[in-house]
Amino acid sequence: MATKKQSVESVNLIESFAEFNEVKNIDRATLVSVLEECFRSVIAKIHGTDENYDVIVNPNKGDFEIYRNRTVVADDEVKNPNMEISLSEARQIDEDYEVGEEVSQRVEFSDFGRRAILTLRQTLASRILELEHDTLYNQYKDRVGEVVSGEVYQSWKRETLVTDDLGNELILPKTEQVPGDFFRKGETLRAVISRVDNANGNPKIIISRTDPMFLQRMIEDEVPEIQEGIIRICKVARIPGERAKVAVESYDERIDPVGACVGVKGSRVHGIVRELHGENIDVVQWTANPQLMITRALAPATINQVNLNEEEKKAEVLLDSDQISLAIGKGGVNIKLASMLSGYTIDVFREIDEEIDAEDISLDQFKDEIDGWVIDELKKLGLTTARQVLGTSREELAQKADLEEETIDEVIRVLSAEFEK
Repeated sequence: MATKKQSVESVNLIESFAEFNEVKNIDRATLVSVLEECFRSVIAKIHGTDENYDVIVNPNKGDFEIYRNRTVVADDEVKNPNMEISLSEARQIDEDYEVGEEVSQRVEFSDFGRRAILTLRQTLASRILELEHDTLYNQYKDRVGEVVSGEVYQSWKRETLVTDDLGNELILPKTEQVPGDFFRKGETLRAVISRVDNANGNPKIIISRTDPMFLQRMIEDEVPEIQEGIIRICKVARIPGERAKVAVESYDERIDPVGACVGVKGSRVHGIVRELHGENIDVVQWTANPQLMITRALAPATINQVNLNEEEKKAEVLLDSDQISLAIGKGGVNIKLASMLSGYTIDVFREIDEEIDAEDISLDQFKDEIDGWVIDELKKLGLTTARQVLGTSREELAQKADLEEETIDEVIRVLSAEFEK
């Protein structure tokens, strides 16, 4: 009866392994090894050691066998029944046994008791979970930067849970979602694998739709010339949901990299723009010349001159008054992206006509009356002198500078008073 019970239990265990192999993609050989390890762990807890036990798992038959090996000793010399067997008991198994020989005897796991069976199941469940975590981590750790598709399982305020084709859980934090993203359960979404955390052996696959790599991978999928190695994406700068700039180069002089990436009437980026909720995509030609790169990155503004400070990675850009707003862009987006793309901190300045502005005064001379941070905000708009500020309407200053209306009124009052003198 005990053998039948063990057979049923063993079959169930092996069948459960087949299920894990199918669902969790864990190979059968590894699972069999885990089963043997779990048996040995339980035996060691009961007897203090598993060294004298042989555990044989038969995945094809769907059962297992356990053998205990003991040394034959004289009847009155048995000190450890787990390691030793008396001569008389050994001869009940086989009359030819002598003292000093080893007896290998099959034992039924059910003989260890219900507690042992319960411990085995708990140990097995724990090891399977560890194995599942290890498999998930190994499956994704080398896929960072790869675009994946998954089905939305649940959305919460701070994150969205996505499942891949194998049922693995992927986490899309709110901070990694494009403004305007809204997901319903059952929808399919695309994102890039941003990182794989494995704190305390509990892997978490973090995906992102705001990472510049996500935009890069989508462009690569849309442009055959990139897949063929003719065009290369050199750098991507993004302000998710608003605007992006992509620098590309061609290894074939006959092919225009910008035109190839944009497509006829923007055909190759239209789908990407829709996916990113209207995020505008500017494609510029890459160059190793930083001055030329900054000029191209600040498009559509026309640049007169670029002065570089290589040590501090700063650039001063001179341009006409009517180009200032184009260079800066709405909310400063254009100049921010240009800085990200070129790797330089960019400050824009109006080209000054010395004859007209001979009597003008630099804003730096008003630091005793105007806070330094206010002057810095004005300089970001290319306003470096008093007359330039006074020549800009209050509405434009309020719209483009991060200043309160009261602050703007005070600035105008201080600057106007200087010229009234």
